[in-house]
Amino acid sequence: MALLSGCSAVRLAYNQAPELAYWWLDGYFDFDERQAPLARAGLDDWFAWHRGSQLGDYAALLVRAQQEVLVDATAEQTCRWWAELQQRAAAAFEQGVPALAGIIATLRPEQVLHIEKRYRKADEDFRADFQQRERAERVEAAVKRTVSRAETLYGRLDDAQRAFVARTLAGSPFDAGQWLAERQARQREVVQTLRALVAEHADPGRAQAALRVFAAHASRSPRADYRAYNQRLTDFNCTFAAQLHNTTTPEQRRAAADKLKGWEDDLRSLAAQRR
Repeated sequence: MALLSGCSAVRLAYNQAPELAYWWLDGYFDFDERQAPLARAGLDDWFAWHRGSQLGDYAALLVRAQQEVLVDATAEQTCRWWAELQQRAAAAFEQGVPALAGIIATLRPEQVLHIEKRYRKADEDFRADFQQRERAERVEAAVKRTVSRAETLYGRLDDAQRAFVARTLAGSPFDAGQWLAERQARQREVVQTLRALVAEHADPGRAQAALRVFAAHASRSPRADYRAYNQRLTDFNCTFAAQLHNTTTPEQRRAAADKLKGWEDDLRSLAAQRR
């Protein structure tokens, strides 16, 4: 469809994103007849804001990335990119807080139960993806995911690069069990807070405050042991990403620059549509 219409997959996906986001949210909230129009209107407003104010900024980031991808990288540089992306994600979440809070203020007890059950399903999916029975299986799955993501940018990795990925990930501090425990702690916090808000018939203002707490805890866990673990993992990943980049050939870097340029063009086209 993307080829026949002359659009890239990025443009096609972004233009379908409001509908896809609605169905994803509905999978958790199970919207009723009152809430569905509120959710759709909130998503339309959010994407209008995002298209008009954020895509140009993302395109400018990609212009910078096109230059940086042609030369060697450092772990510090990679971590700075990660921090910039997190800042933009936080701004995007904040923009959606009022609309989401308005929906939360209308929730019924059975919808909170539905959210709790949906979390359990998400946990099952997580275990299937990240908690294979044998360590060798877990490492193999991690290598497969990482190679696939790297090849999205650079094109095919050679045998030496694949071996580097496998060797390095074997020593990763990533702990799926610790990550799952943190996820479940956040889920319990969300469910308990929503139950309290519903029981007290809280207004959207209190729901907004709760959403901002959720976001703050997602960015920086209130649990010190997880914060320490997350910092170790972030440092490892920044170093690994820089080292993997530094193994790439001039041809792979030019391919990456071309891919980034294509994404830049996609974002500028989407921003110009003002749909």
